[in-house]
Amino acid sequence: MSNLFKYIVVGRGMMGSAAARHLSQTTDGVALIGPDEPKDAGNHDGVFGSHYDEARITRTIDPDPVWARLANRSIARYAQIEQESGIQFYHEAGCLMVGPERASGHSYIKGILNAAEQLGVQPELLDDPGLISRFGYFGFESGSEGVFEARNAGYVNPRALVSAQSEICRKQGATLIAETVGSIRREGDLVSVQTREGSVYRAERVLLAAGGFSIVESLLPQPVQMSVYGRTVTFFEIPESELPAFSGMPSLIYEPRDTADHIYLLPPVRYPDGKIYLKIGGDPDDLRLGSLQELQQWFRSGGREVARDHHARIIRSLVPQIDVDRISTGACVVAKTATAYPFIDFTEDPAIAVVTGGCGSAAKSSDEIGRLGAQLIKNGSLEGEGYPVSFAAHFA
Repeated sequence: MSNLFKYIVVGRGMMGSAAARHLSQTTDGVALIGPDEPKDAGNHDGVFGSHYDEARITRTIDPDPVWARLANRSIARYAQIEQESGIQFYHEAGCLMVGPERASGHSYIKGILNAAEQLGVQPELLDDPGLISRFGYFGFESGSEGVFEARNAGYVNPRALVSAQSEICRKQGATLIAETVGSIRREGDLVSVQTREGSVYRAERVLLAAGGFSIVESLLPQPVQMSVYGRTVTFFEIPESELPAFSGMPSLIYEPRDTADHIYLLPPVRYPDGKIYLKIGGDPDDLRLGSLQELQQWFRSGGREVARDHHARIIRSLVPQIDVDRISTGACVVAKTATAYPFIDFTEDPAIAVVTGGCGSAAKSSDEIGRLGAQLIKNGSLEGEGYPVSFAAHFA
């Protein structure tokens, strides 16, 4: 295998694999570098990916027009990616968004409806009796309203999505390298990518797509400046015999009156251990991570008890038929940027760029974010892409 490429994408997660797919559609000499998922996360001493999961919410309706466009352009390509790869990752279970009724003065549902109107989407609006009748397994606080988006919404399997993107990359001639990058540096007319395994790869341009690990100081001459937070997801096992009680359950975003109890919830999904779990997320507070060691320790920890107990308390009233004793947790991270949008930009070196900063909203939108990263390093700018904001990155 040659160690010289036209483009190297560092990071085999959702954004990186998407960027490599879009690059390899139109050019040869593309490499995608990043490690495989560790078999034993608790003892792993390398990097981790937040896509090590089976379900993330997807929906077209978003009150922010930029995130809505990123999502809708990605969702429009789901079927094509599945067809070309032969791998299913999208499940159209629908997405239910619930909050206090508009008459109470709360703005959450009004914002969702306004966004739907702007997008030309006609969701179903449900009051208290409608929610009880349609989604009886949920126990929302009284005086709630729900907006249900049945089409182009539900959840994606992030592991399968990365596998699908990677499979298309292979078919298009890209080189996939299962190694961990330690540094990216200018070396004469080329960019040098050094891995922990001792290999050196060179390219005309390099795109870093390492998620929360993009802040690691050794990666770039100037590290990406983002706030990276540890997030705990909690799983409740659902026995096969109890599955009929949850038939038709959609993905859920719930904004109760006490915003500290804001959560998202995924319907029962089968995981690699063969068991079926309902997953809930939404931490009661922030745990900021600032170094490679802190990130590694966090992923190895498997999450926090305080978040697990917070989720169990919410589930007791939200889905009362769940046995909260069948509980486990997982760890992931969210990378938030100062702009509240992804960073898709060059470093000081016009041959080294970054695409990172999902802000907790990128799983469903990763194909479009990756495409923009590919456009940036191929064309040198994002001019003409039609986004009304700058995706300029911040560096330390």
